[in-house]
Amino acid sequence: MSTMTREEIERGLAENRQAPGGAARNAHAEALSAAAEATGDRPLFRAALDNQINAYLYSSESPKMLVPFARLLQEYDKDPAAFDEWDAHSLFWQFKWIASAIGHSPEIPLESAAGWLDEMERRYRIAGYSERPVREAELWLADATADDERAGRAYTRWQTADRDDMSDCHACELNSQGHYAMLRGDDAEALEVWQPVLSGEQTCAEEPHRILATSLLPLVRLGRFDEARSAHLRGYRLARDKESLLPSVGRHIEFCALTGNESRGLEILAEHAAHVAPLANLSDQLAFHGGILVLLRRLTELGHGQSPAVPYEGSPRTVSELYEALRAGSLEIAKRFDARNGSTRVSERFLARIGGAPLTAVLPLGVRSSALAALPQPGPAPAARPAAPAEGFAELVERARAARDLGHPGADALWEEVALRPEATAGSDPLAAADVADHRALAAARAGAADAPELLAGVRERYRELGNAERAALAELRLATVAAQSGTEAGELRGLLAVALRAAEALDADEPLRTRRIALVELTGIRVESYLRSVEATEDAGHGHADGQEHGHGHSELAAELTAFADAYAAALPDVVAEAEEMLGRLALSQGDPERAVTLLAASADRSVAAGRPWLAVDPLVLRAGVLMSLDRTAEAEESARAGLTHAAEVTGTEAQGVVRLTLADILLGRGEADAEAARHALEAAHWFDQAGLTADGGAQARLLLARCHARQGHIAEAAEVLQSTLPDLLEHGEGQAVSAREFLGDLLRDLNDPRGAAEQYLLAAELSEDWEDPRPQANFAQAAADQLSEARLVPEAVAAYERALDLRRRSKDAPVAEVRILRSLAWLGLRDVVTDAAVAGARARMGEAAEVLTAALADAPEDREARAELAETWNQLAQVLDRRVRADEEAHEEADEEAYQEGDQGEGARGSGPAEPLGAAELEALRLEEILLWERAAALHAELGPDHLQARFQCVNNAAWTEHELGRPEAGAARVSALAAEVRALPEGVAPEWLLESAERTTEHLLRTSS
Repeated sequence: MSTMTREEIERGLAENRQAPGGAARNAHAEALSAAAEATGDRPLFRAALDNQINAYLYSSESPKMLVPFARLLQEYDKDPAAFDEWDAHSLFWQFKWIASAIGHSPEIPLESAAGWLDEMERRYRIAGYSERPVREAELWLADATADDERAGRAYTRWQTADRDDMSDCHACELNSQGHYAMLRGDDAEALEVWQPVLSGEQTCAEEPHRILATSLLPLVRLGRFDEARSAHLRGYRLARDKESLLPSVGRHIEFCALTGNESRGLEILAEHAAHVAPLANLSDQLAFHGGILVLLRRLTELGHGQSPAVPYEGSPRTVSELYEALRAGSLEIAKRFDARNGSTRVSERFLARIGGAPLTAVLPLGVRSSALAALPQPGPAPAARPAAPAEGFAELVERARAARDLGHPGADALWEEVALRPEATAGSDPLAAADVADHRALAAARAGAADAPELLAGVRERYRELGNAERAALAELRLATVAAQSGTEAGELRGLLAVALRAAEALDADEPLRTRRIALVELTGIRVESYLRSVEATEDAGHGHADGQEHGHGHSELAAELTAFADAYAAALPDVVAEAEEMLGRLALSQGDPERAVTLLAASADRSVAAGRPWLAVDPLVLRAGVLMSLDRTAEAEESARAGLTHAAEVTGTEAQGVVRLTLADILLGRGEADAEAARHALEAAHWFDQAGLTADGGAQARLLLARCHARQGHIAEAAEVLQSTLPDLLEHGEGQAVSAREFLGDLLRDLNDPRGAAEQYLLAAELSEDWEDPRPQANFAQAAADQLSEARLVPEAVAAYERALDLRRRSKDAPVAEVRILRSLAWLGLRDVVTDAAVAGARARMGEAAEVLTAALADAPEDREARAELAETWNQLAQVLDRRVRADEEAHEEADEEAYQEGDQGEGARGSGPAEPLGAAELEALRLEEILLWERAAALHAELGPDHLQARFQCVNNAAWTEHELGRPEAGAARVSALAAEVRALPEGVAPEWLLESAERTTEHLLRTSS
């Protein structure tokens, strides 16, 4: 037998209504119902049953609502008069939930389900409600039983029936209508129906959450990829923490599996690992597990079947093991539905879903996801490919050589293809074999492989044996380059360069590439000599032999050498000269001459394009764009970046593709004219950086930029999802960026009405900046955190944060307005929970401090309009504090009178039950007079500030007028308002808001009427 009192049960019900949906809330609701029943208090029991039904609804145990609903219906049948209008409405509304719960319970026979539907129809008809909800319930029951003809009739009757108080909200109805269209194979119609919800025009407690999830695959199938991406980012954020939306979570997992985002799907699965288990709602389980099965199947197809998934039934499972377990369990559930429904529709739809094919190779989402584990590389094929025609091989080799000689980015891929041909190793073409070996040696050199010198030396010898002196000379140069990269001693390195130069100069005069080979050695020598000079200068400085001019002299010498080189080869080798000019441009930057750098980088790009090698123009154009941005020449910067993106079409380097897109996105965002395009480039940049293995570096910067683009477009949820996913990476990019990222995320969460999350980010930003010399950033973060903690009703935490911010503001001594707003916030926090005399005194003291701060600030700057406005607001709020004390006294009297009526006259003792001491008549009059005085002061200051402050002035005058009324002087109050109205009428048309005069006239009329 329960020992809970009525008050404890009522308090428990209030707490339970605010608790998050789930098993814990349900168990508490069950206990409260049992306790309420034990009291014998029927109204309390009915309230507990209603709460229990609502608890089940917002969880994965919704079918359990059948029992408490049946009991509540019995209560209604026993005594309908005991249900007031709201209680009766709630009971009939819950009939719709029951109809849905029955459909989700295969153990309920079809006859019973139909019986409940008939009962719902009968009761609605008797109560005078429309048949609209009944027909919707009939539609889904007919659909489950594959009675499409009946479903069609039900749909038509549903749509033609009148809407009334029992109709679902528009958002929920649109969900069902669009879902029905989608099941009939009409994605376009479904999306058209859902549009008001997707656009935010129609919303409710569970919409757009569900529609965002359901619309994902239709959007992708119709090629509306940007909308699908947005729906995923927005929708998953809304659904992730709600147990009743597990089917929606399953749709997000399925979407990831079918759009090349398997790793993202795995992360979502891991977040919901606790729910990968039998659920009370079998329909929800089928929907949730169905999405998971699509992901697990895709992972298996990609070779990850033996990778770990999430535990199931208490045991770790691989992807394949979890797939088999969930598939078997889901098919068993589907068969139970089929048996109940007398059709195979549920099984057929389920099998079709889990066998769905990918809809696109990859749809970049913008959020950071961990890459799937690398798979073991397969060994060599057991049998060689069938021989290709000899002409085909020769043609391929010629294309590869042409691309190589041109320096085309696609040359490597062509040589890889050559290497796979049997002829490359058959010995029939020794030169082709040497070229393949050359390609592999160069790849090793680029990767910094230890055996690169040995491989290059071998290539050199093979070319010498074949009489190809030009390629042998190039190999000599590459040997010198590898030596430079590996830190070879200066003398040996200079010797290798000398050998390379002699080899180039020894080429026959009629060798077409002789000049190029010589030029490349010379340019490499200029680079190397510059490096060696800097090393030697550093060593000399360490021994006290170098002066401060050495570094600048080295730059001047390098610039002179590069300029001479460019002059010598400008006509013969424009692409090589372009490389020298790019070096000169970078050198100019390091010397603090950005204007010269801009000119040189442009010349470099132009030479590369003119030489038929536009891909070489990408780097100088991107660098030039960045320099132009630093010079605030944004239009030119955009033009340069766009040219770089155009010329990057044939670039195969993934990092380069990421850099050029990130640069353009940054410029566009900075210009503020093309946020959507900037977001697209930032998204693509993140994708390319991921492909380059730079997710935590360039990828993080691209995602930060993408989040800013989303925020600028008003896509706050998408921005928060992207930023939160990459936040761990950004925190490693230095303290400044970590603080900025946390502040940005705090702003986003604040705008998403997540005050706790926002406060956490602001506090972490404050912690990161606490050692900074300037206390103002930390003060800003502490104050922002306090505002959010106050919004979240975390009063002690908010007070602590405000006190911290106040101390920091006072240390900075330059933000009186911010200090004042903190003081006022602290004043009101003291009155939030209960109004006591001590709390009122504390609030009055805080407001007094605020007024003193502003008075001091105005003494130094009498014309500071912001400070004057804040002083007026401080007096206004102090008056409101006093008014709060007056209202608390009135409420205490009302409560005492009510208790006296209910429990008998208890004399003056009842008046002392409130938290504040009762006020006498004189005390009340004094407080009201002080309120009027404060509002007069505030109104006078607002008057000095001019017409822009009319609204604030009217509020103060209006408050003073009504307080006059409370003092029994309504005529005086009316006179105050009339005087202000007369001033307003004398103002030019359009200065005062239209509502102000209308409100003043109504107030004056009411006050005068009460005085007569």
